[in-house]
Amino acid sequence: MDERGSAAEAAGAELRVRAVTGLKEIGAAAWDACATSPETLAAGDETHNPFVSHAFLSALEDSGCVSRRSGWLPLHVAVERGERVIGVAPCYLKSHSQGEYVFDHGWADAYERAGGSYYPKLQVSVPFTPVTGPRFLIAPGEDPDAAVSGIVAGLRALRAETQASSIHVTFMQAREWEQAGALGFLQRTDQQFHWENGGYASFEDFLGALASRKRKAIRRERREALSPGITIEHLTGADLTEAHWDAFFRFYMDTGARKWGRPYLNRRFFSLLSERMGERVLLILASRAGRPIAGALNLIGDAALYGRNWGCIEDHPFLHFEVCYYQAIDFAIQRGLARVEAGAQGEHKLARGYRPVLMHSAHDIADPGFRRAVADYLKRERAHVEEAVDVLDAMTPFRRACGQEAGEETGE
Repeated sequence: MDERGSAAEAAGAELRVRAVTGLKEIGAAAWDACATSPETLAAGDETHNPFVSHAFLSALEDSGCVSRRSGWLPLHVAVERGERVIGVAPCYLKSHSQGEYVFDHGWADAYERAGGSYYPKLQVSVPFTPVTGPRFLIAPGEDPDAAVSGIVAGLRALRAETQASSIHVTFMQAREWEQAGALGFLQRTDQQFHWENGGYASFEDFLGALASRKRKAIRRERREALSPGITIEHLTGADLTEAHWDAFFRFYMDTGARKWGRPYLNRRFFSLLSERMGERVLLILASRAGRPIAGALNLIGDAALYGRNWGCIEDHPFLHFEVCYYQAIDFAIQRGLARVEAGAQGEHKLARGYRPVLMHSAHDIADPGFRRAVADYLKRERAHVEEAVDVLDAMTPFRRACGQEAGEETGE
């Protein structure tokens, strides 16, 4: 297709839908008006989700982390009425399934074995970011259902034009998930682990809500994490320097290369992130003998702290838990944030006060036979995920409502 974008008529005659190959073609003011409107955010408690901001998404583009070469070609969908943008969606034409965290590799393999071409596909998401947030961004004052219908019509027209096999909307808000389902998308669920702020005055206050042996375990982990003379600092806004990002990038590259082979983000991205939205960045940095040895990158929302990337160049027991989980909880309590979202996977988070929550995605598959097979799979998968969340939630370390757990010792 023409890399400068294409136009398609939406279901309503007065609406025009176009796909653009970069956020510069929409502009920060129009994009952020949609990203922060009450119509977009009505389903959640955030008034600013940093990941769908023009600043974050454009940093990914301008650094080259998302591009045709990386297999993430931006094809953002914009619905317009005259000169007014009434809705947008962050969309990418994908030639692989990397960096998504909602796994469809099995679907791709099955479709390829049956003689189909799974790629390219359309991905409506924030690249490399397993964080729930709005995916159908609606301008202030617009009717949400009409705007979403226009966006979906545009996505389906774009799927046909690019000969993509499917559309995947991942880590979406629950309301959007219901809207997509009503428009014929297949619905999928998964789980993550989030820490919820029960109005705690301090970290010790939070620990008081846990069973005694869990409190002891966490206190021990925190002591041992810092026992080699390790110090922790929180850096945000103007306190962030290029030297800090140089150090963090070393951690990120070392750990990322060992975990998944090819880290997705380049050094320039972190500089752009700091430059464009440094007040939304929290870098938790661990140092030993004055030398940075580990760090965790977080973004700050109005209601949540989002843990994103971790890395280290020295291994110390429990340091990962301290930097990524306990320091994040400390920060959230100090800021009065409602929760900490610590990224994908990790049942080990349960013992540290994080609870299982449902994630939502929606999928629109062009091939009728393949669609039926995926629909049957998702029906069984949803039941399994919901059952697993119930089981895991019963395993959290919090005191039971009736008081102390049976056999729990009372001494500290």
